Amino acid sequence: MASPFFPQLVRYGGAGAIGTAAHFAVLAALVQFAGAGPVGASTVGAIVGAIINYALNYRFTFASGRAHHVALPRFFAIAATGVVLNAAVLSATLAFIRVHYLVAQIVATGTVLIAGFLANRKWTF
Repeated sequence: MASPFFPQLVRYGGAGAIGTAAHFAVLAALVQFAGAGPVGASTVGAIVGAIINYALNYRFTFASGRAHHVALPRFFAIAATGVVLNAAVLSATLAFIRVHYLVAQIVATGTVLIAGFLANRKWTF
């Protein structure tokens, strides 16, 4: 039986905060120190964050008993979709609103957070 929605969403947000911190750290480091473009750097950061998030969400958020060979491909399918959604929202925000790349990343992160939680809750774990 699934945990109640709101407490699980709070745990997902907490686990996501750790993955997001890693995502933002990679993004900022690649843009500021390596001269990478924001969208490419964000994509690398999102991949790093996804790896962290899988481990935390498997154990902490969803306390999954599903075998890794089943949950992991599902999680990474959703994460890959999230990486594409992140890049699209980030690109659109930078192109149409023209804000600082970190502000645009916050918008993209919020969008991916909600979509990812719903998909992972329903299908992955």
